[in-house]
Amino acid sequence: MSTIELEKMSEHVGTEILGIDLNRASDADIETIKAELANRGLVVFRDQNLDEQAHIDFAKRIGPIVVNNYFPENGKFPEIAEVRKAETQLANIGGGWHTDHSYDQIPAMGSILVARELPPVGGDTLFASMAAAYESLSDGLKKTLESLRAVHTADHIYGPQGFLSNSDQGADLKGRDLKTLAIHPAVIRHPVTGQKLLYVNSAFTTHFEGWTRDESLVLLNYLYAIGMQEEFQCRLQWQPGTVAMWDNRSTWHYALNDYHGHRRLMHRITIDGVPIS
Repeated sequence: MSTIELEKMSEHVGTEILGIDLNRASDADIETIKAELANRGLVVFRDQNLDEQAHIDFAKRIGPIVVNNYFPENGKFPEIAEVRKAETQLANIGGGWHTDHSYDQIPAMGSILVARELPPVGGDTLFASMAAAYESLSDGLKKTLESLRAVHTADHIYGPQGFLSNSDQGADLKGRDLKTLAIHPAVIRHPVTGQKLLYVNSAFTTHFEGWTRDESLVLLNYLYAIGMQEEFQCRLQWQPGTVAMWDNRSTWHYALNDYHGHRRLMHRITIDGVPIS
């Protein structure tokens, strides 16, 4: 059995889990990982040696796998989506604050990302706690948000006329004719901890139900500014052998695009979620 050590990455989000080989994790180790993920939103493992099949096997121990509808698949492993940027590309995937799959009727629980090829410098990922962001709001604003539902879609990002489809990343995308629309409460409870979470994000939330886009943006932009505060963040510096898993209900993340001229390849598996409320 592994002797696990937990090391916080910041006050509100992120834990490095030390002293574990994910290829040999015990059932008790997996339960510790799940609990820490629910409580801290992000768990990071260093110096791992997960090939594609091992990546899939570990993911299945966390939960059912969802095959991504947009990212290119990794050859004979359809469970694995490739998040890649070539040396010649300028746009990157995830280059703005967001939470994955909020545009789905049942949003994904989380993602497990394995570093395969890294630039010599740059390419870090920022994470932010939506529990801390929510708790920082006034009681009056919390009460207002409790009554609101937000509309989420990916069409303006991945659709035929979307931002990425019209960029140098467009040729890599699949499923661009899909239509997405989901409506979720602006504040949800985490299905494991019961903690209240702010559930809007600048990539996929377009407006509040019953509000115009212009009306919505006044409040949404204020909430985004709260969520982006550095005190609620941690920064993950990727290294060879790094594996990260995050909870999409309780965190935002932002893949920094500061390594032009270099290749970056990550393998991502998405874990299915449960209805949120």
